[in-house]
Amino acid sequence: MEEINEMFGTVVVGVGIAGLARIRDLMNPMPSSPSEHLKLLGFVSRRSFGSINEAKQISLEDALRSREIHAAFISTENRSHEETIRMFLEAGKHVLVEYPMALSAKAAHELWEMAEQKDKVLHVEHIELLTEEYKQLKKEVAGKDLVKGTLHFTGSVLDEKKAGFPAFSGIARLTWLIDLFGDLTVTSATREEQKDKNYSRMTVHFQTANKKPLTWIEERGPGMRREKKINFCFTSGCLENFPQAPRSAVGLFMQDQNLFAKKLLGQVSKEELAAEKWRILRCLDLAETIQQHCEQPEKICS
Repeated sequence: MEEINEMFGTVVVGVGIAGLARIRDLMNPMPSSPSEHLKLLGFVSRRSFGSINEAKQISLEDALRSREIHAAFISTENRSHEETIRMFLEAGKHVLVEYPMALSAKAAHELWEMAEQKDKVLHVEHIELLTEEYKQLKKEVAGKDLVKGTLHFTGSVLDEKKAGFPAFSGIARLTWLIDLFGDLTVTSATREEQKDKNYSRMTVHFQTANKKPLTWIEERGPGMRREKKINFCFTSGCLENFPQAPRSAVGLFMQDQNLFAKKLLGQVSKEELAAEKWRILRCLDLAETIQQHCEQPEKICS
């Protein structure tokens, strides 16, 4: 392999839970993994830290201007992903961003085009596909004929101003369904809200390419446990519980970071990249369709 001693200077933007995990993993890369080609040169935050575990705080302007920085890890609130990706691509940097990459499909398509024009890697984190639980589920579902299915997620309250509409903030669930069952079309979507109770329940009905029904419920309220329930019925029987899965030896963010580094090193096939691009943009297109359905005024039947 040529050029394998190449190093990519990296900056982390946003130091919430994900940003802190990114700083930790960049400072402690897995031995002999692609991540050893990433070098953390600093982090950007609106809050003032000075430094975090040896990593030093730098200004956004310096991060964008620096010739040493080749890639940005964007771990800000969902609401500011789009603008931040755009700035770093415009500055000629590669970008890793936590999902959802944007809160509108149009913005996502534009950003992807921009990355391609500038010949930069745009990588969207979807660690929900990397969990052992999911890998086992995918094996279990493989080769079976779906009759109907439901994926029901519950979780605590999210600030929608920052996180976006539930179809976007919950896009990890949509990603699962598309990855498991192929392309979907939205047949209907509604949302029930009790604003005084901070409660929200979005219900989406899909059809698979074979016209089989799938339902996604995204429900959030105070004190609700973070949990996923499945009920997938196949011609051969129903799957109501997740298959038992071992704990992964490698953390999810580290697995994701290795994948990004592999892309920077040109070690991911064109086919894989194209399939991933299709999946990410397709999920965002569907999220937008769902939001439009939910936000339509109720049709009054006379």
